[in-house]
Amino acid sequence: MDKTYQPKNIERKHYERWEREGRFKPQGGDEAFCIVIPPPNVTGTLHMGHAFQDTIMDTLTRYQRLRGVNTLWQHGTDHAGIATQMVVERQLNAEGLSRRDLGRDAFVERVWDWKAKSGGHINGQLRRMGASVDWSRERFTMDDGLSAAVRDVFIQLHEEGLIYRGKRLVNWDPVLHTALSDLEVLSEDEQGSLWHFRYPLADDSSNGDETHLIVATTRPETMLGDTAVAVHPNDERYQHLIGKHVRLPIVDRLIPIIADDYVDPEFGTGCVKITPAHDFNDYEIGQRHNLPMINVLTDDAAINDDMPADYRGLDRFDARKKIVAQVETLELLEKIEPHTLKVPRGDRTGAVVEPYLTDQWYVKIAPLAEPAIAAVENGDIKFVPENWSKTYFDWMHKIQDWCISRQLWWGHRIPAWYDDNGNIFVGKDEADVRAKHNLSDDVNLRQDDDVLDTWFSSALWPFSTLGWPEKTQELDSFYPTSVLVTGFDIIFFWVARMIMFGLKFAGDVPFREVYIHGLIRDQDGQKMSKSKGNVLDPIDLIDGIDLESLVAKRTTGLMQPHLAPRIEKATRRQFPEGIAEFGTDALRFTFASLATTGRDIRFDLGRIEGYRNFCNKLWNASRFVLSTTETLDDNQSAEADDSLSGRWIRARFDHMVATVDRQLARYRLDLAAQAIYEFTWHEYCDWYLELSKATLYDDDAQAHAKQATMRTLSRTLEGLLRVMHPFMPFISEEIWQRVAPVAGVAGDSICDTVWPQANPANHDPSVADDMQWLQTFVLGVRQIRGEMDIAPGKALDIILVDASADDRARFAANKKLIMKLANLADADFLPAGDSEPPSATAMHGEMKICVPMAGLIDVEREIERLTKQLGKSQADLAKTQGKLSNASFVERAPADVVATEKQRAQEHQQQIELLEAQLDALAKLESNDPA
Repeated sequence: MDKTYQPKNIERKHYERWEREGRFKPQGGDEAFCIVIPPPNVTGTLHMGHAFQDTIMDTLTRYQRLRGVNTLWQHGTDHAGIATQMVVERQLNAEGLSRRDLGRDAFVERVWDWKAKSGGHINGQLRRMGASVDWSRERFTMDDGLSAAVRDVFIQLHEEGLIYRGKRLVNWDPVLHTALSDLEVLSEDEQGSLWHFRYPLADDSSNGDETHLIVATTRPETMLGDTAVAVHPNDERYQHLIGKHVRLPIVDRLIPIIADDYVDPEFGTGCVKITPAHDFNDYEIGQRHNLPMINVLTDDAAINDDMPADYRGLDRFDARKKIVAQVETLELLEKIEPHTLKVPRGDRTGAVVEPYLTDQWYVKIAPLAEPAIAAVENGDIKFVPENWSKTYFDWMHKIQDWCISRQLWWGHRIPAWYDDNGNIFVGKDEADVRAKHNLSDDVNLRQDDDVLDTWFSSALWPFSTLGWPEKTQELDSFYPTSVLVTGFDIIFFWVARMIMFGLKFAGDVPFREVYIHGLIRDQDGQKMSKSKGNVLDPIDLIDGIDLESLVAKRTTGLMQPHLAPRIEKATRRQFPEGIAEFGTDALRFTFASLATTGRDIRFDLGRIEGYRNFCNKLWNASRFVLSTTETLDDNQSAEADDSLSGRWIRARFDHMVATVDRQLARYRLDLAAQAIYEFTWHEYCDWYLELSKATLYDDDAQAHAKQATMRTLSRTLEGLLRVMHPFMPFISEEIWQRVAPVAGVAGDSICDTVWPQANPANHDPSVADDMQWLQTFVLGVRQIRGEMDIAPGKALDIILVDASADDRARFAANKKLIMKLANLADADFLPAGDSEPPSATAMHGEMKICVPMAGLIDVEREIERLTKQLGKSQADLAKTQGKLSNASFVERAPADVVATEKQRAQEHQQQIELLEAQLDALAKLESNDPA
């Protein structure tokens, strides 16, 4: 092994070999395990969320593979309609062209060319992450097989009356000219205004001094489409006006005053303008009251030609200014207030999204939702953590028909054709349509221009990737899949739709469990986004990146270029030296340690640096094992190490394996990783390696004892590497290649091995008790060394006071180990009735471990040193207590800050008490006072 751990020297070679040898293909027994990868954008790149999620899936997959299960991790990518089309359109714009200059067919061909060139980038990243997907089965949502599945599903749903075309409100992006899903709309607080307009009461509606109603709006331009004013039915101020009318300013149209429970009488004046064609809530009210829907906008979000002449063709925001000015001229502007509101913007364009009335294709969703709700209620599908099922039910019980059409050119084109009279015909292609409906060639047919929502094809993912609608061996073996690993943000958009479509078309649930993980955020808890400049590329953490390259990466291609200086400044402050090379295994283990049940997950570089050190620890320990087992014989049937340390490490290994098994079954990768870390660092490296040296370096030890120790060292390490492999595949393979022959394990790769099984014979409680006694003894001596600043290399004499018979027996049984580990020159038991000399002490149950100080240290110098430390600790305590005694600080400071200060005060007090005890012991030694 190389002297130092260098991940770049080992990672690529092992992955290329694994893939070349087909080690990720399904193989194993009758039990099957399958995960489908949530398909990433084919032309995108892996971000931290992908890397986190893929680490979880690969860990679970490799674990099951080692268990001998027939395992498939199904890979594939999504065509990502909007994102991919935008990329290619920007390329055309740079050439002075638009997609309409090319025409639909040529543009789609251009997108396919782009996909071929850039689509492999994400696969390269997956390989760098160690993803053990079956590359031979890679799928793409637009490949022939999946496209055929999409057409079949659309046609069947349409024939059953579950897909229809209708005019309804959608999220409309006026830049892309397409409907958007809710997930593609980002709503954040922005500063705006609330305009209060007077709507005059109609002549027959006024009553005494009443002349108008006051309504408030954040979008004055929509008033042109108002068709009612609503009040709450129990609002006494307006009950006498219900059923009467107001005259809509500018348009001069009479609109009714209606009563609806939606209105909050406490908000504003309690009067709400209703614009059914431009607000989702107003649309529902309009449906309840049979109000007309008047659209005021064009596809570009300009005022359309049905509106007053002065406004036609005006951009919506220019029209807003003109309307406010005209209302003021008419003396109908009551007031304008500053107002913070959530503004919906398209996640790709940043344009303000409009609720817009258009003809779209819809899935009638309620009949599909019923069995999908029942599947979770009856336990056919289990959410982990279980509380996410409540979110699922909340969405599913309020589900609305699904808008599945998008006004794009890239995607699955809707398999519907229109004749000149507007009749709709659905089929696989034009020839199929003509044959099914007996249409002659004289009948002119035009295919629908729209494509399907990307989520439509993704809803088929668990079964379409396995060959559906064909009856394939893979479908029979792996459907339903075992578990879906995904984030909580797409429970409705993807998870629910897969459940509905899986039950409908594949005849069963698409997966047995849904593991919902949190979302990766930066170290300050902020969402990672390019506009914030806090995005981390997982490959940069693996390979490292210099500061200038990192700055360039974070400030290039911004949708808001003016943010570049701020992003550059923040990057230089946070990463003054760039990012160091950590390697894939350290990154993966960090992700595993963060895989809690929490909603948000903070990623801190300090964590990955710590796990890079963990890799170093394992590497150096392995080099030690290999160097000390060079003389191990080939007698693999020889008796196992029967010493306390040998029996103890085997028991601890079994306990660790059982813990990892239990935690992975619960998807608690964080607790599984913690068990591996604790065993590796503290029990195997810190303790057992030191315990083994006591035998290996003992000239008096018998040969068979040394051989047994070597065998335990190598076999335990080999088993540990197998447990580590799902989490850290590369370093485990590299070390295993060298350790396996020594441990007597055959095979070309760690992938060939089997998951360790606990041996009940290793579970002897007395072994744990004896080792706990020994460890506490050694740690007690080391504590004295630390407190009294005694060099580790200084051999000590100790006196044991108040030792029980059990203490004496255990000391005698383990004396060689204790003397070696604690570096003791001599150890005596104090006879009953004798008084101990001035000593530094540590308690071990009822027994006291004493280290006589006489002649061991410069007492005067040590008193001076400790006195200075005491003064500093007392000053720190006074400062902290001053804060806590300040009522203003305690009341106004955040609770976690106050708690931190209280913790500091406690720590300072403990340090003071320790120092005072040490000074007291030294004072007695200085005065030679045995009392």
